[in-house]
Amino acid sequence: GVMVTHSGLAGLVATNVERFEVGPGSRVLQFSSPSFDAAVWETYTALLTGAALVLAPATRLRPGRALVDLVAEHQVTHALIPPAALAVLTEDLPSIRLLVVGGEASAPELVEAWSVNRTMINGYGPTESTVCVSLSEPLSGAVAPPMGTALGTARLRVLDGALRPVPPSVTGELYVSGPCLARGYLNRPGVTAERFVADPYAGGGTRMYRTGDLVRWNAEGDHPVLEFAGRADD
Repeated sequence: GVMVTHSGLAGLVATNVERFEVGPGSRVLQFSSPSFDAAVWETYTALLTGAALVLAPATRLRPGRALVDLVAEHQVTHALIPPAALAVLTEDLPSIRLLVVGGEASAPELVEAWSVNRTMINGYGPTESTVCVSLSEPLSGAVAPPMGTALGTARLRVLDGALRPVPPSVTGELYVSGPCLARGYLNRPGVTAERFVADPYAGGGTRMYRTGDLVRWNAEGDHPVLEFAGRADD
C-alpha cells in the first residue's frame, strides 16, 4: 500500500473546496470503490464541507440506467466519473454541475458531449502524490483534454534521463514534489527508494516522485499546460 499523509489529504481537500465550490448545498457522488484512491477525493471533500455524500451499492453504480436513476434520484451535483463509464451512458446527467474525469484519456467526442451545461475538468495524479496533482481548465468542444497545471502546492517538473529540465514541447518524464508526496510504500523500502528520489532542485532532504509518465509542456496559450505523451515503460 501507499502511505499518504494527513497533510497531503488536507491540502487536497482544501484545494478541492476552493476550485470546485463544494459546500453544504452540494451532493457528492461516491462512485469509486473505497479501495481506489479517488474515493478519498469524494469522501473527504464531502464530509469536511458539510456536503451530502451519496452512497449506493455497487449494483446502482453500474454505468447505464442504474447510475442515471441514482444521480437523478439524489440530485447529485459533483461527481468524479472515469471516461470509460461516461462512454457507455446514453443519457445526460443534468443535475451534475461539476464533472471531473481522470484515470485514463478522454476522447474528444466525450468531452464535446459531457462539457455542455456544466463544468468539466480533467484531473491527473498518481496515488503516490495523494490522488491528484494537476487539473485542466474547464473543458469545452471536441478537444483532447490536457493534464493541466499543478494543483495547490504540488511542483511538477519535466526532466530528461539526467534529471535536467527539458524545453517546452519536448517530451520528458514527469517528476512530482511537494507536501502532496506520500511517505512511500508500506514495508517496501527498496521500491520506495527507487521511485522517491532526491530532489536536486531543493535542499533539506526533499524528495520527488518519479511517475513513469512521459509528458511535455504545451506553451501555446497564456499559461503552459502539461500534455500526456505515454509511459516510460511502454
